[in-house]
Amino acid sequence: MKRICFLVDSLFSVGGVQRVTAVIAKALAADHRVTIVTFDAPSRKDTSLYGLGDAPLDYRFFAYPSVCRLELLLCKAYSALYRKVRPRWRWASDLYALSSFPHPLRKALAVELAAGHYDVIVGVHAPLAARLATLRQQVGGARCIGWIHNSFEALFSPSSLYLGPQLAHHYVLQMRKLDHTVVLCQHDAKAWEGEAVGGAESHIVVIPNPLTLTPGKPSAGTSKRFLAVGRLSHLHKGFDLLIDAFHLFAQKDPDWKLDIVGEGQEEQLLKKKIADYGLEQRVTIHPFTSHIQDYYTQAQVYVLSSRWEGFGLVLVEAMAHGLPVVSSDLPTSHEIMGDAALYFPVGDTRQLARRLEEATRLDWQARSAEAMAIARRYDISSIIGQWNELL
Repeated sequence: MKRICFLVDSLFSVGGVQRVTAVIAKALAADHRVTIVTFDAPSRKDTSLYGLGDAPLDYRFFAYPSVCRLELLLCKAYSALYRKVRPRWRWASDLYALSSFPHPLRKALAVELAAGHYDVIVGVHAPLAARLATLRQQVGGARCIGWIHNSFEALFSPSSLYLGPQLAHHYVLQMRKLDHTVVLCQHDAKAWEGEAVGGAESHIVVIPNPLTLTPGKPSAGTSKRFLAVGRLSHLHKGFDLLIDAFHLFAQKDPDWKLDIVGEGQEEQLLKKKIADYGLEQRVTIHPFTSHIQDYYTQAQVYVLSSRWEGFGLVLVEAMAHGLPVVSSDLPTSHEIMGDAALYFPVGDTRQLARRLEEATRLDWQARSAEAMAIARRYDISSIIGQWNELL
C-alpha cells in the first residue's frame, strides 16, 4: 500500500477535472491510502459530490500565507521581464519558477506536503504540476507526478486563455524535474516531447481519462434531438459555433432540436444568439445536472463543437449511451473515436451544418453499436490499471 497525495486547486466544485480526479482517487483508495490536498475552503467540503463519500479518502485544506509587498513586487518584476524576453536558458527558467512562486508560498506548501510522508504526489493541472516541480527536493523524497488536463495547444497557443506561447519553453523545462508527466493523448505527448531540451529520456506517460459516470438507459435513437454538454465558457466548447451551424441546418430541417446542457459566463450571450435567430422553440440551454444520463438517453446524436479539448470525456459518456457523434476535427477526438465520428474543420460552421444534416440520415443502429463498443475501452478498471502500473 502506498501513500498517495493529489494536490488540486479545487475538488468541491463542479468541473470535469474535479470529477475525473475524484473517480481516479476513489479507485486508487481500494489499494492505497489516498489524501487530497485542496485549496478549497473547509466550509466547501461536500463528500456527496462525485460520490466522494463512497471511498475512504483523507482531505487536507491548504491556504497560502501572505507575502510581504517588497518581495512580491520584486518577484512580479522579474516574472514580467521573463515573459517579455522569453530567454531560453535553464537558469532563467528556474529563476522564473522561483519568482512566480515566492519563498513564503513555497515554504508553506513544502511543509504541508512533507508532513504527509507521501510516497507519491500528483500535481493536478499544469500550474500546480510546475509548482510541485519547484518543490521536488523538499517533499520528503516522494515521487512527483504532473497530471495535465489541457491540451498543449490550449495551454500554449497564441490564442491561449491559460498560459500562452511565452511560457511553453519554461513549462517543458520545469516538467522535466518531475518523475513523470501524465497527459491524456498521444498527440499531446508528441507536442511535449517535441519541445524537449537536450535529448533527455522522455518522462511523458499517456493515460486517458476513464468513463466517470454509470451510464443510464441507452438511447433509442428516435428523438430527433442533438445534444451538447459542457461549461459555457469563452472560446472553448464552441457552443456559439454550434448555434450558428444549427441555424443554417434548421433552414432545411423543420423537425430536429438541439439541447445544450451547461452553465457559465456565456449563457446570456448564447441565449441572445438563439433569440436573434428565432430558435427559442428548437434550441434550449439547460442547467447543469447530476443526472446528465437522462439527457444522453433522450438524445439521438451528440455534437462536440469544441475549439480544443484536452480529452473529450463527454464523447465517451455519449457513446456509452449509444450516441453517434459529430465532432470538431481534433486530435484527441480521432484518438478516441477513429473513423467512427462525422468530423468537421474546427470553427467551420457551414461544414458543421452539413454534418448535422448527414447525421439525420445515418445508419443509426450500426453507429450506435460501434459507439458503445468504443466506450467500453475507457472503463475505469482498464484506466486504473494504467495508473497502478505508473505508481
